[in-house]
Amino acid sequence: MHQVTVHTPLFTSRVLIGERAARFPDYLPKGRQVVIITDAAILRLHRELTQDYPVIEIGSGEEHKTLQTAEQIYHQLVSLGADRSTFVVGIGGGIVCDVTGFAASTYMRGLRFGFVPTTLLSQVDASVGGKNGVNLGGFKNMVGTFVQPEFVLCDPRVLQTLPRTELVQGFAEIVKAGAIRDAALFDYLEQHAVAALNGDEQALEHIILQSVRMKAGVVERDEHEQGERRVLNFGHTFGHAIEKLTKRPHGEAVSIGMAMAARISVRLGMLDAGDALRLNSLLQALSLPVETCLPVSALFEALKKDKKKEGDALHLVLLRALGHADVQSVPVSEVETLMSQSL
Repeated sequence: MHQVTVHTPLFTSRVLIGERAARFPDYLPKGRQVVIITDAAILRLHRELTQDYPVIEIGSGEEHKTLQTAEQIYHQLVSLGADRSTFVVGIGGGIVCDVTGFAASTYMRGLRFGFVPTTLLSQVDASVGGKNGVNLGGFKNMVGTFVQPEFVLCDPRVLQTLPRTELVQGFAEIVKAGAIRDAALFDYLEQHAVAALNGDEQALEHIILQSVRMKAGVVERDEHEQGERRVLNFGHTFGHAIEKLTKRPHGEAVSIGMAMAARISVRLGMLDAGDALRLNSLLQALSLPVETCLPVSALFEALKKDKKKEGDALHLVLLRALGHADVQSVPVSEVETLMSQSL
């Protein structure tokens, strides 16, 4: 087991890679009421994790990542007699972790909480870093908080129940980690990612660990996304718009968004074309898409409503090299032209 800590001015969050999901009770505070938030898939596949605690079940899928779902959780917490001493545990994928963190950090102005992420996407991204949120009107994560979970238990064994298509979604975020801040991880992925996708446990645990370490370092330096943490949005500005318009899974949309951002980076003279080709090749080797048939005009209209827009500019994460990303403030008037050149 490996432990990665996320140190922030007010809190320390522990991420444990390789710890068994069934051991999460060992990390709970003593003498506190505990409430589990999860979904139907976990209750079907891993009911043993929830059987000793009251459970709030939520729906799966982006359509359930809403203020309405959070409100339903609040009402059930009231019914369970939850107070400020109650500890909440989210067990599930990215939707469960995001909604659990948001509901816990806002109910009674904040309850303590932890995560047991059960998808690759949630182990390397959604459960780590303290960003909790829900969608609004189809726009991703428009309402949220920055509050750290007390613990995150990343058990690679639970990933064995996932279909291959679900694992692929998580690899998009892992490729992102290497592309923006860890050239050695990107090199490793070129050699071992397909083996990890096909069940190599040692390779899979290594890339989860390295992805979490990278994100933890960025979060420690910029918890509230005022500067460096924006690099974690590589591929997401375009990806969220694609996700909204096409209902593609998150990983696929982000993959297309990364490929677009890399092509724009080349167009602006920031990135060598060979590095953009390496990124595309790795994504395609993992069965991830790199192109969309969406019209530029539709994509541009969705982008203009992105929360990363400030005034007349968008914060775009672009590459200077594999392992080195920068945040560029690009006038909205120029973005549509760049997009049309990159599609």
